[in-house]
Amino acid sequence: MRSLLQSFFNLSFRIKIPLWGSLLIVVSAGLVSVSLMFRAYDDLRQDLLISADSLGRTLANPLFPIMLHDQLWKAYETINAPFHGARLENPVQASALVLLDNKGRVYVASDPEEFPTLADFSTLGKDTAQVFEAARQLTGDATRSVDPGGSDRLWVVVPIQQENLRLGTLLLVYSKTVFLPRFVAIAARAAGAALLVLAILLPINWYWGRRMAVPLVQLSSRLNTAGSRLPEDIDPALYAYHDELGQLFAAVSRMITELRESERLKNEMVKDQRLAALGRLASGVAHEVNNPLAGMLTAIDTLKQRSDLDARTLKTVGLLERGLTQIRDTVRALLVEAKATGRSLTPTDIDDVRTLLHAQADKKSLRLDWRNDLGNTLPLPANLVRQVLINLLLNAIQAASPAGYVGCRIAQHNGGLRVEVRNDGARLSDEQLEHLFEPFMHTRESGHGLGLWVSYQIVQQLGGSIAAANETEHVRFTVNLPIDQAA
Repeated sequence: MRSLLQSFFNLSFRIKIPLWGSLLIVVSAGLVSVSLMFRAYDDLRQDLLISADSLGRTLANPLFPIMLHDQLWKAYETINAPFHGARLENPVQASALVLLDNKGRVYVASDPEEFPTLADFSTLGKDTAQVFEAARQLTGDATRSVDPGGSDRLWVVVPIQQENLRLGTLLLVYSKTVFLPRFVAIAARAAGAALLVLAILLPINWYWGRRMAVPLVQLSSRLNTAGSRLPEDIDPALYAYHDELGQLFAAVSRMITELRESERLKNEMVKDQRLAALGRLASGVAHEVNNPLAGMLTAIDTLKQRSDLDARTLKTVGLLERGLTQIRDTVRALLVEAKATGRSLTPTDIDDVRTLLHAQADKKSLRLDWRNDLGNTLPLPANLVRQVLINLLLNAIQAASPAGYVGCRIAQHNGGLRVEVRNDGARLSDEQLEHLFEPFMHTRESGHGLGLWVSYQIVQQLGGSIAAANETEHVRFTVNLPIDQAA
């Protein structure tokens, strides 16, 4: 039993709250219905007793002189008068009337077969002795009801008395079975009213119960996942009110937003630290490789000056020179040092980049959407900004579809310089977006993957930010450079 109760209390609020509410409504409706039925039964009984008292007193007045003059037949007519034209199913209609003398004998009865004249009344049935005892103890002119236990009859005792002279007792007999149809009818009406109330309240209870429980369940689910991963946002439409539960939802929503922002900052910090470490490693390797590389290229250049080399040797030397030259270009790309010195950035520097890359865009028949909104000179190193812009545009041209689209916009934004470059090439995967600005990370078969990494290093050293994102139809790269920090 205890485990069953424990299992019930362990149920979800989605079930438990509506179930508790439904149980409370059903019990309340049942108790109200039972109370109304018993109240109606009691009212019916009281109506019967009032009617019996009135009838008994009405008959007692003429029966006194009749008994006084010992007019037996007239007494019989008098007690049978209430049955003329009466309906037996009437619950306040007596089933029999019995007139007793002072010795407890039947003086006359409406049903002589059951209550013979001059018979000892106390011996005529299982409950007559109790009724006779109540009649014997009756004093004054007050009436009294007698309900013998286990009997299907209700008795009303009325004294035949004027002043202090008592001649006998009138007994009014009522059948309890007559109450049953009326009680059933009352019970049916009460049950109908209870069912109507349940039909209205139960759906409302389940609606409001789930209305409150579903947000709590979602809140619990979100908080349970907080330790292993970032919780998902809570749908504000689930509970749009501003009571205590609504305030709790708002607090949890703020907590989820702050956790997500904290996670984002942590990831950016880790990424920056990782890229900085990779940058230091790449620069160190580049410095170590650059010196012997320069010596080998010098030696090859000296060897090529000799006139006694045959064609096969010259071909081999040329192959070595091209390989070492490619290594030198890669090493130069790794040696990124952003120095905020030199000439400031002018609108002409931006237009020069368009001129330089126009031919490559034409080779792929690309539509170049160019917007240079820079109207004056900015205190930013022109050579570095040009290098970042060239790297992003080259990457966009190579990634764009044949006869596709490349867009570029340069403008001042929030006190700094914003560069946006778009292309209609293939969208970047989540893994590519995560590692996009790492060295040797490329999105195409061709290329060494250093252009974006070099751009990232320059932007970071200038105190700015660079980001990539997939749009509906394009891939967008955005660079923001603060002018104050670079000045």
